[in-house]
Amino acid sequence: MKLYMKQKVFSWADKFSIADEYGNTRYYVEGELFSWGKKLHIFNRSGQEVAFIQQKIMSWLPRYIVEINGVTVATVVKEISFFQPSYHVEGLPWQMKGDFWSHNYVMYDGRRDIMRLSKAWFTWGDSYELEIYDPGKELLCLCVALAVDCALAQSSD
Repeated sequence: MKLYMKQKVFSWADKFSIADEYGNTRYYVEGELFSWGKKLHIFNRSGQEVAFIQQKIMSWLPRYIVEINGVTVATVVKEISFFQPSYHVEGLPWQMKGDFWSHNYVMYDGRRDIMRLSKAWFTWGDSYELEIYDPGKELLCLCVALAVDCALAQSSD
């Protein structure tokens, strides 16, 4: 299955719309404007909050805590690397490696790929394509992709 993430450009806080491969809106993402660290709320199409991502402030490396339905399920951590961006997901046996330009990522668990994340070049706002191989992990993969986008935005500031 595929999801498409598109950041709204003219917005004070982070805002994303997430659509499936047929153009149907699946999720909305809204960031908090005045907060310590990044905080993103993920809503389903009926307006219910289904996930929350929060940056851990006092941390040497960028860390983002992922909660789904009020339960902490993982922490996305940027690893130190020089030539290729790399992340691991604490709480799950997932690793994520990117290319030199930080536009293509593969998330895997050691045996198989879980998700491919591709960032579009030359767009207004960030745009991503997520190819998720297990539809049951759709929301968790989306949260990891959002955390990676936050880490990329933090490193470019």
